[in-house]
Amino acid sequence: MAPRLPPPPQPNEPDTSNSARLMETVIDRLQQQNTTLMEQNATLMQQNQNAMQSLEAARASSETTQRQLMEILVATRGTPGASSSNATTHVEWSLESFLQHRPVKFSGTCLPDEADQWLRDMERIYNAKMCPDENRLAFTEYLLTGEASHWWASVRAILTDAHSPITWEVFRSKFYEEYFPDSVRFAKEVEFLQLTQGGMTVSEYTNKFKHLVRFNTMATSAEWQCRKFENGLRSDLKVLISSLCIRSFPAMVERAKVLEKNMAEAEQRKKQQTSRGPILTRPNLTRNSTPYARPGQSSGSQAVVVAGQSGQSGAVRCFQCGGPHYKSVCPQLVGVKYCTRCRRHDHLENECNMGGRAVMRPPNAGRN
Repeated sequence: MAPRLPPPPQPNEPDTSNSARLMETVIDRLQQQNTTLMEQNATLMQQNQNAMQSLEAARASSETTQRQLMEILVATRGTPGASSSNATTHVEWSLESFLQHRPVKFSGTCLPDEADQWLRDMERIYNAKMCPDENRLAFTEYLLTGEASHWWASVRAILTDAHSPITWEVFRSKFYEEYFPDSVRFAKEVEFLQLTQGGMTVSEYTNKFKHLVRFNTMATSAEWQCRKFENGLRSDLKVLISSLCIRSFPAMVERAKVLEKNMAEAEQRKKQQTSRGPILTRPNLTRNSTPYARPGQSSGSQAVVVAGQSGQSGAVRCFQCGGPHYKSVCPQLVGVKYCTRCRRHDHLENECNMGGRAVMRPPNAGRN
């Protein structure tokens, strides 16, 4: 028996294999797209999580900021003007707002002390208003006039040629080098260390002390200033102040002024008493009084008795002519003998023989 031949190939087999391969290819591509979509989905999920975390952090930061603002508002609610001051700190400075403070212009023709004081005044305005450095330099340049303006223009040209920065600190350094050099500063410090009161009053000495103390470069304290002020006082005030052991400078100045006033008043009273002379007691009131004369005897004595202390005689005065002599030697009676006892002209009293007997005299006898 003959072997059976295999059946002939079917005409649709190639189409089946091609469709299978096509399906496999489609499935592979779908799987790849699915994988890509899964990866993209995972990336989007990660980005979403990061965004959520950022939003949470922003929300927490916002809550913290709001809480701080509320605390500031609560703290400043009882102080009027605090919110306005905080709001104006960020306002940009302008020349008009600076000129409202009436700053003084600087010409350079002044003493070193005045130049230093001018720059200190400008810095006090800048610090009070929290002015930035660039505005400080511009406003200060605006205030320079005359020789000071020419000086800064020259210095600025030199700094520009040298490509050096022109800042507020540079201007401040150059200003002190020109108008308040170190030699003047050291001289002021030496003057402060050697300062004494001398012929000045306490007020004048205090003002000069306060003016020179800012030039002192050594470390000082309140007690050191008190000791320096005390050592410079006059010897009479220094003895009284040192015994009080004062450690406060204002208290020491005030006490020194009071002591100086009291000593001046005591000295004035002493001078007034010296000019008036010594004050006499009542028993001696008649010592400096004007003397007056009276007859020693009712019969017309030759001498004049001056009222005063007992046993003392004053100036002699003649009752005949009023001259400074006795009546017995009066020039008007020269050559004429006159007895004061019996009132006769033929003899003198020492020649009278009436003795102690009474003599009859006329009623007007003894009168001039």
